[in-house]
Amino acid sequence: MGIKTNSWIRLLLLAALTVHAGEILTVGNFSEGDLKNWKTKSFAGQTYYQFAKLNDRTVLKAESKASASGLFKEIEVNVAKTPYLHWCWQLIQPLPPLPETSKPGDDYAARIYLVKKGGLAFWRTRALNYVWSSSQAKESLWPNAFAGDNVMMLAVRNAKDKPGQWRCEKRDLRADWQRVFGKPAEKIDVIAIMTDSDNSKKSTAAYYGDIWFSED
Repeated sequence: MGIKTNSWIRLLLLAALTVHAGEILTVGNFSEGDLKNWKTKSFAGQTYYQFAKLNDRTVLKAESKASASGLFKEIEVNVAKTPYLHWCWQLIQPLPPLPETSKPGDDYAARIYLVKKGGLAFWRTRALNYVWSSSQAKESLWPNAFAGDNVMMLAVRNAKDKPGQWRCEKRDLRADWQRVFGKPAEKIDVIAIMTDSDNSKKSTAAYYGDIWFSED
């Protein structure tokens, strides 16, 4: 009768976040099985994305077998107002150590893209990738092997973080953007996730939880 225990816990957590974080903007509501306004972009074959249950929570499972496709959502986020990016993820099947700074090694078991469009000046488009690295040290930065300095990779997790453990992240996107591109981000236009292994021809898999921005 009434609301189930898990639902009560969820409501309490949401209430605590609201009190602590001020304004919250949810961009990935995967715990509700919601992929509204998320679209697929394929680069090489199809990474398989589906909802799954993990310890009584709904998450998005991504499985790649020598494939590279992502899910993206076009949404303008005022980073000056809600600069903190939150998400949770878990590695299921890691990739072997890869030369990630080169084209043959440009694969990641899990990554979160943030894109700021350049408008008609397309060369001004910038993207920051928070990645689960197979070989780089945490907090390492390097340009994407295919796109150069306009797309930068930042290792949030690496091979020292064991698979099978749920990890939750909080990043100051405005500060990270300043570090990477020399000035703070005022807004972003697209957020995406991708699990890929097309260059290494390997298999990998990961879980993604909800993604949201907060004021503090």
